[in-house]
Amino acid sequence: MLAQQQPSPGPITAPQIEYPAILPVLILLGAACLGVLFEAFLPKYNRWAAQVTLSLLAIIGAGVALIVYVGDSPEGGLTTLYRTIAVDRPALFLWGTLLTLGLGAVLLIADRTVERGGAFTPQAGIRPGTVQDRAQAATGGMQTEVFPLTLFALSGMLIFCAANDLLTMFIALEVLSLPLYLMCGLARRRRLISQEAAVKYFLLGAFASAFFLYGLALLYGYAGSVKLADIANAAAGTDRSDTLLFAGLGLLVVGLLFKASVGPFHAWTPDVYQGAPTPITAFMAACTKVAAFGGILRVLTVGFQTTSWEWRGVLWAVAIISMVIGAVLGLTQTDVKRMLAYSSIAHAGFLLVGAIALRPEGLSGTLFYLLTYGFTTLAAFGAVSLVRDSNGEATHLSQWAGLAKRSPVLAAVFTFLLLAMAGIPLTSGFVGKFVVFSAGIKDGMAPLVVIALIASAVAAFFYLRVIVLMYFSDPAPDGPSVTVPGTFTTVAITLGVLVTLVLGVVPAFAINWAGSGAFAF
Repeated sequence: MLAQQQPSPGPITAPQIEYPAILPVLILLGAACLGVLFEAFLPKYNRWAAQVTLSLLAIIGAGVALIVYVGDSPEGGLTTLYRTIAVDRPALFLWGTLLTLGLGAVLLIADRTVERGGAFTPQAGIRPGTVQDRAQAATGGMQTEVFPLTLFALSGMLIFCAANDLLTMFIALEVLSLPLYLMCGLARRRRLISQEAAVKYFLLGAFASAFFLYGLALLYGYAGSVKLADIANAAAGTDRSDTLLFAGLGLLVVGLLFKASVGPFHAWTPDVYQGAPTPITAFMAACTKVAAFGGILRVLTVGFQTTSWEWRGVLWAVAIISMVIGAVLGLTQTDVKRMLAYSSIAHAGFLLVGAIALRPEGLSGTLFYLLTYGFTTLAAFGAVSLVRDSNGEATHLSQWAGLAKRSPVLAAVFTFLLLAMAGIPLTSGFVGKFVVFSAGIKDGMAPLVVIALIASAVAAFFYLRVIVLMYFSDPAPDGPSVTVPGTFTTVAITLGVLVTLVLGVVPAFAINWAGSGAFAF
């Protein structure tokens, strides 16, 4: 007996693509691919100028395309590419933040005056400390592959915080992560520490990606879809067992919290921040934090808001742990970069307060906090790269004693940035904490906000310790010197300081933009 013939499937319809909405991403991806071709076909002595020009033009072009689109964008946002990408007001705010921070990071990466030849090794394949390594370093060249890698990572960040389904989010996570793993191991100085940082970041990042992917699989088994809106609909009106739902959510959140360096999933952060080239540390600390929390906000708000009573208690505990780890262990650090890493962990706990508020004020407050934190951190790591001795960057705290007597301008700039991280009034850090904690109180999280205020006060101690060390200690006779920054580093630090100051004095326009719309799905 012949089997019944199955009807032939209909023609596959092409997805509707809103090209103006995703043009910033397309520009960055196209420039990154062109940068790879530059590496293949341009002579080595022409690559640096070509790559710097291409990277800066790509980011500026993506920014112009974003500004043009914002003027004509629908108020409620839109979805495109089979609803895999949601271009809404929060996504546009995050894209603008990432592009501006990416511009500052590329300027730090491109600078070749602070360290002769740049902060990156001329050839990564040569073993550290060998004759070939010293000979390559003497030429002053640098690994120009960092520029297309930076553009790939930045484009992945843009896609990550606009992804409307979990599979697209996972692909974007890998696109942003893999270049960072490579760039962490390319430091010109302290090569072994740099390569160790890259290996640690890669191994722990692979575990986190596996958690994310397993969570995605469980949620697909529960909802029959990887789209956030479909998962929300299944969670709101189904008689299926919630085991798959909450197991999947737990694994998914582990992967997201790792990328945001939220305690207790922070183990990679101090070692990687210390070992990576400082421009890459600045790029990770600023841009990766923005992208990760952008993804966390979208997942919790769009996909799991209806089940918030089941998971909010867990994230309360995670936020408290992150604040305590960052504030307490930050007190014990003797390295400036590691201290800023634990500061990042504490700030991640503060950001989580706004992320779990699930109110319009929580969304706008968290977006504004990400904006302020990103620029302050970018400028802080730029300032750290200027204090140097014969071995490279002088990051041990004892070497910063009396720095104000050697360079009053740098000490004043770094003091201002530390005060912003501590949340002192007339800085963007104060306004950021104020709007996030206010959203937490309105959502009934007063006990969590009290803990956050205590942790913020504790964290302020290790910021003040550095300030006291710079101003009230005598410099060592053989202490480090302060390198005169090049144009690129000067522009990057100035950009961060000005944004920190302006958002501390007149923050209303940025807060209003951050709260101009909700997520589309």
